[in-house]
Amino acid sequence: MRATRRGLVLGGLAASLPLPRPAWAADDERHGLSSFGDLKYPKDFPNFDYVNPMAPKGGRFSGQISGTVGNQSLGTFDTLNIYVLRGSGAAGLVFTFDSLMTRALDEPDAIYGLLARSVSVSEDGLTYTFELRPQARFHDGSRLTAQDAAFSLKILRDKGHPEIAETIRDMTDARAEGEGRLVVTFAPGRARDLPLIVAQLPVFSAAYYAQRDFEASTLDAPLGSGPYRVAAVDPGRSIGLERMPDYWAADLPVNVGRNNFDSLRYEYFRDRTVAFEAFKSGAFTFREEFTARVWATGYDFPAVAEGRVVRERVPDARPSGTQGWWINERRAKFKDPRVREAIGLCFDFEWANRNLMYGAYTRTASFFENSDLKATGAPSPEELTLLEPHREKLPAEVFGEPWLPPVSDGSGQDRALLKRADALLREAGCTRSGSEMRLPGGEPLTLEFLDDDPVFQPVTQPYIRNLGLVGIRASSRMVDPSQYQARLKDFDFDLTARRYSGGVTPGAELRDLYGSRAAATPGSNNMAGIADPVVDALLSAIAGAESRAALTTACRALDRVLRAGRHWVPMWYGDQHRLALWDVFGRPATPPKYDLGAPATWWSDTDKARRIGRE
Repeated sequence: MRATRRGLVLGGLAASLPLPRPAWAADDERHGLSSFGDLKYPKDFPNFDYVNPMAPKGGRFSGQISGTVGNQSLGTFDTLNIYVLRGSGAAGLVFTFDSLMTRALDEPDAIYGLLARSVSVSEDGLTYTFELRPQARFHDGSRLTAQDAAFSLKILRDKGHPEIAETIRDMTDARAEGEGRLVVTFAPGRARDLPLIVAQLPVFSAAYYAQRDFEASTLDAPLGSGPYRVAAVDPGRSIGLERMPDYWAADLPVNVGRNNFDSLRYEYFRDRTVAFEAFKSGAFTFREEFTARVWATGYDFPAVAEGRVVRERVPDARPSGTQGWWINERRAKFKDPRVREAIGLCFDFEWANRNLMYGAYTRTASFFENSDLKATGAPSPEELTLLEPHREKLPAEVFGEPWLPPVSDGSGQDRALLKRADALLREAGCTRSGSEMRLPGGEPLTLEFLDDDPVFQPVTQPYIRNLGLVGIRASSRMVDPSQYQARLKDFDFDLTARRYSGGVTPGAELRDLYGSRAAATPGSNNMAGIADPVVDALLSAIAGAESRAALTTACRALDRVLRAGRHWVPMWYGDQHRLALWDVFGRPATPPKYDLGAPATWWSDTDKARRIGRE
């Protein structure tokens, strides 16, 4: 499973929508923000509930990257500049930068002051004023000021990675009023949670970049202010970070009990089998297992039997995300939704789940799977209010039960589904010539699965054979991670497998996944190339929702429209983290609800490490 986490993304909102009002009085100084004004922690809270405030410092954490931000790749890296389009970024860099505010992982979307000690909001909700802490410092000892914050926000908007630049475009200005006050302004109709995402963006040193090209790919570690700094780099193989012994914010309430390891190390492997063997040998200590077959059959090595490696399942309360093969609709042969549906009908999930994945998964149906945002049944009256103005532009099925992927007979070649696929292709104007299905223009209907990891091959190859039965000439192409990243940035593929995870309070970050502007922006995450004004309108409704109930309604309406579009071939999901750990870690008694908490809230347990000989 390709896990891709996109957590720093927000987009704009049509100016015609009403601006969401904060749930507190304008100009009141706040220690925290949330989408709908609710905060769990009071102003004087000592620490988050999901940390151990007495956690010991020291030891090492080592693992692999399992989620990405900006230009990061799962398979390799060639740059330490992760917030621009160029290059494949390294893991761990997010720990080297601070932001104005930071997430509470046991609340849906609340953030609390880090660089900023407080924030106030203007009456019209378009101006946010952040008061910065005077003790904030970069790693070279220089003061971090409002000028640095203003520079950072504007350069990310103007030159940052498209998933950031595109989504914060409605931030109109960021200016410093002295060294300690930052004023950020937004366009009328800005997205509900745009200020929250802006407040979580990294802050760079303006002086550092006065001498450097912000957009350049580089292996020089940027000057940061966060709890860690880069210590060792082996391009494409590993990156190590060390904890700052004099980190300026170590004792702030948002950091108490966090950042406990002296060092973090991320290992890269281009082959999952090699990576697993490296874990078994103790080359790294933390592994999240994404392959059901390996979880079911691979953990029979001596370290497990001896109790030196432990396995566990941890519940995942977040929406499961959208994992599937995305069909590139920018290519003419995939424009017709009937062709896309026919392609999807050839995938026999039931057979693959039983025979290849040990029955570990459930078929994904929704773009908001495993959450209350998923559409079910007929549209509610509230959903219809959003959908009815677009009825003439929408398939009739949007107004009934939401589309569900087919359930096969589990044979691996369900004749009824393959027959339906053939019929859909013919309805789309395709014709059969011998063993070949031809498009209306006469050219053969071909498709290529693009990937940089062979993990899906056991599933893809039977799928390719089924496509052949309806005359679609399909193939699979494996490329190296760098080429894979480059081709995705240029949308140079037919189908590719990706997973995008999201939070329980989605906002305008969805524009980067499904918005029309993103479809035409190289490097965006709109893999399918969805460019639909109805989708855009619903994305605006989500971004502008003034209550959680309104947000839920808008997400369900969007789910119906996206599912009717047949933009992808949905794969599968699970609602748990599968963890394999060398038994050297300590963890808080109460984990955060909306995140695994590793490595930020874990620590090195010296007694455990001594017991298994890994001191």
